[in-house]
Amino acid sequence: MGATERVKEYLDFKGVSKYKFCQDLGFSNKFLDNSSNMGTDKAGKILHYYPEINSEWLLTGNGNMLKSEIPKERSLSVRKLKTDRILDNQDIPLYDVQVAAGVVDLFGGGEKQIPVDYIRIPKLPKCDGALYVTGDSMYPLLKSGDIVMYKEIYNLEHNIIWGEMYLSYINNDGNEYFFTKFLKKSDREGYVQFVSQNQHHQTIEFPITSIKALALVKASIRINSQL
Repeated sequence: MGATERVKEYLDFKGVSKYKFCQDLGFSNKFLDNSSNMGTDKAGKILHYYPEINSEWLLTGNGNMLKSEIPKERSLSVRKLKTDRILDNQDIPLYDVQVAAGVVDLFGGGEKQIPVDYIRIPKLPKCDGALYVTGDSMYPLLKSGDIVMYKEIYNLEHNIIWGEMYLSYINNDGNEYFFTKFLKKSDREGYVQFVSQNQHHQTIEFPITSIKALALVKASIRINSQL
């Protein structure tokens, strides 16, 4: 059994789909179809993203699949506006949405999404829901696997707060995108700039009319795993 076969064994054990795994780590969808041993760069990325995996088991097949114990600490970052009303307690539904169509449903455009869990954190602004972050466009502010809590935005032309971070679903000429980015005014009339925190991602622009769903990021959670 090669390293990629052991990765599939771990994903089956955790109930993680191959699609989600490849999307989260930025690998080709056919990555796990290759039965040969992976390179050290990809193995390192897997071990960084899934720190509970025993590196010796992944690389050689020796030992247990999981490390015996990994203490975890959570860090919370809140993006509070002056106008926000703080709630003592609220149950925030956590969704696991993998495709853009699911985002539209989630923001009221179709079938109601079922939460996978609920998050309760005291002293937060009102939030409508929470999602897992995928991709690295907002790194190091956000990394893949973090959780963001959001407030849905309506009447976009009057309610966008420029410079803030948003979840955005875009449908432009039939091409669908789902971003977590800062929104800034464009020099072009009727356009919006989508700005990444990661300097390796270029700023892109779309007409404001192509924004079909928008939510303001109110807070984020990161789980820090330590040996």
